[in-house]
Amino acid sequence: MSTPLTDAPALAPNHLPQAGEPRNTGMPLDLDWVRAVHANTSAIERRAATLPARRSVKKDHQAAWLLRAISCIDLTTLSGDDTARRVERLCAKARQPLAPDLLKALGMTPITVGAVCVYHEMISPAKAALNGTSIPVAAVSTGFPAGLSPFELRVREIEMSVEAGAQEIDIVISRRHVLSGDWQALYDEVKAFRAACGDAHIKTILATGELGTLRNVARASLVCMMAGADFIKTSTGKENVNATLPVSLVMIRAIRDYHDRTGMRVGYKPAGGISKAKDALTYLAMIKEELGDRWLRPDLFRFGASSLLGDIERQIEHHVTGSYSASYRHPIS
Repeated sequence: MSTPLTDAPALAPNHLPQAGEPRNTGMPLDLDWVRAVHANTSAIERRAATLPARRSVKKDHQAAWLLRAISCIDLTTLSGDDTARRVERLCAKARQPLAPDLLKALGMTPITVGAVCVYHEMISPAKAALNGTSIPVAAVSTGFPAGLSPFELRVREIEMSVEAGAQEIDIVISRRHVLSGDWQALYDEVKAFRAACGDAHIKTILATGELGTLRNVARASLVCMMAGADFIKTSTGKENVNATLPVSLVMIRAIRDYHDRTGMRVGYKPAGGISKAKDALTYLAMIKEELGDRWLRPDLFRFGASSLLGDIERQIEHHVTGSYSASYRHPIS
């Protein structure tokens, strides 16, 4: 049975947090709850395998959901050869992700992406390029991507990025704490990172491709939320395995359980390997089915991606004109 993606939530400004939506304050570490969490891998994989087939969205509905996907993209550049000029071009794309003629044909007012994500050194040019918009700058931190630099340096890196103007901080956890089952150490680490962020939102990257099992993913997700994470995120994009549907299903069900018990909403960010518009629709369908419409806004859902936007542009242009354009007509930066 298919689940139609109709009645997409209206596009809204990308401010964090949503008006009236409190941040996750966290809670004391509950080891009984953590250790009671298990994952039925075969059932999770069967459920995940059905998700692409359940997507049923065409024509105007598809265009509306692709616009929703654009508003939830963290447009990202995390390369060793990043320059201020590249970041400025990326920010120009963030401000106007779709050509004005396509927006006009769709009867839409201008939209923006959810955020721009860069290394610490690129915060200043990103802030300048986004001046006058509500698009937040996100900075990766804590020894990204490995997270193996000294703890004091990782905390100071967060503080420096916040001082430089980053409104969101994407941190990486110490995978060894998960692999050794040291949940107290993971909790203390994320709690310290959360404190260092101050008013900036913290996204905890689990690097799920390196955690070994789905049970570890579920338990790590829960511990990070207990420690006050505003978002939990799959990957750095640098691992051999990044965002997958089974991992996403485990993480968003942990978010649902946490909300059911505490009343606090935590955001979700799949990152790495999501490059096609059809994949974005599958993720949005999963979020709608598992968490509900409230999570279909950029303050609670993001795609960590860059090439995804180009394919969405091509699909929307096909919807408007009936023809596919060449990918080089939709550069990201």
